Amino acid sequence: MDLILWRHAQAEDGIPDAARRLTSRGQADAARVAGWLNKRLGSNDVTVVSSPTRRTRQTAEAMGRSFEVSDRIGPQASADEVIEFAAWPDSRSGVLVIVGHQPWIGEAAALLLTGQPQPWQMRKGAFWWFSPRGTPEDPEVRVIASLSPDLLR
Repeated sequence: MDLILWRHAQAEDGIPDAARRLTSRGQADAARVAGWLNKRLGSNDVTVVSSPTRRTRQTAEAMGRSFEVSDRIGPQASADEVIEFAAWPDSRSGVLVIVGHQPWIGEAAALLLTGQPQPWQMRKGAFWWFSPRGTPEDPEVRVIASLSPDLLR
């Protein structure tokens, strides 16, 4: 199974945090990234899961696909919890897109690539696309893409 970790796009400031909406730029960035992803994913077996916050749900909606919402990948999640939730790389075939938050997205990307949950920064609306390679005895992680919406303008 491929895994895409997608940080929500730019959102308005405000309280409560969970109710913050995407800005107009955030909506445009989410649509741009979703278009890029959809073009490459086609009609493959794709599962999209979003954090329950409004901004992540709006980002996931840009995919134009049905999606699930899970409290397990909310802002409070850890990198380990998200990887456990994804059951990556063993859980299923196809692609799992998780729409979520910093700091756990950057930490999860670091954990998958280096084995350590480093505090890697990730721009709003950006994503990492991972693909498993190798064997269970000798696992390997391949990065398919890592892009920011700025590069897709």
